[in-house]
Amino acid sequence: MRRRLVLILLLVLAVGASWFWWTMPPAVAIAMATTGPALRAVYATGSVEPVHWARVGPAIRARVAEVMVEEGQRVTEGQPLARLDDREARHRVEEADARARFADDELARIRTLVTRDIASRSALDRAEAESRAVRAAADAARRRLDDTIVRAPADGLVLRRDVEVGEVVDTPASLFWIGEPSPLRVTAEVDEEDIAQVREGQRVLLRADAFPGQVLTATVGQITPKGDATRKAYRVRLALPDDTPLLIGMTVEANIVLRQTDDAVLIPPAALRGDSVFVVQRQMVERRQVELGVQGPRAVEVLRGLATGETVVLNPPAGLADGQAIRLRP
Repeated sequence: MRRRLVLILLLVLAVGASWFWWTMPPAVAIAMATTGPALRAVYATGSVEPVHWARVGPAIRARVAEVMVEEGQRVTEGQPLARLDDREARHRVEEADARARFADDELARIRTLVTRDIASRSALDRAEAESRAVRAAADAARRRLDDTIVRAPADGLVLRRDVEVGEVVDTPASLFWIGEPSPLRVTAEVDEEDIAQVREGQRVLLRADAFPGQVLTATVGQITPKGDATRKAYRVRLALPDDTPLLIGMTVEANIVLRQTDDAVLIPPAALRGDSVFVVQRQMVERRQVELGVQGPRAVEVLRGLATGETVVLNPPAGLADGQAIRLRP
């Protein structure tokens, strides 16, 4: 008899515990909606380069015989930068000049014979044509000899030198970078999905590994009208201020500012369930639909539906419903 009473008591306790478990309000964590800056931007990556610069390469394939300038040296337009092996080109010039002299002498002889009625007019025409042809070949040989000298295309500074004596270089190679160290700009690639939002004059925030924790600024200066179909991106030039600490060749991350709100309503992303939040009111929750703005990994902007100072539930339990009582998690 006593054993039966004990079993009944245990059963009653189990039922009571189950009832208490199911009727007890769920324990939740909460957070308060705060005010802070919200930034909507287009992300891009790019590199720093001078506004005025040019790559300088050889016009022919040849071995480098002499390098005449060093990095950091100022040069003028037309100044020789390097000399390629010109032995074969000189031989061709000598041969072409010899042919030209012979053709000129032959032309003079034919003219004399024509004046004496010994040679025909057609022979003179052939001699004149031959003289013009060999003279043109000699001019071409001299131009090819001149191509063995790599010259500066404009006044500027030797920003970079990528050649040494003895190397065999070809036309695609860039032997020198000539330009001015300022002003500078960033050439960035913007995804074609975002380019429609980018406008000239927009403010840009930059980050560079060389300056950790420092936010630098720029301005959208130019947007290339034609995009790259292969990379699905558009080239955007970002103008840098004169006092920028960035150096030529540095890589940067750019955020082109589309909209900035300094006093936005912010909540943690964990407070969201779809496009709604659970607002705590007197130990109960009210499910409220909100309009979202900028969404980041640490904060989400609420445009409508929530005010600063209101409290929301973090990570709402799956069964949490509108009007349900809650208790705070210890």
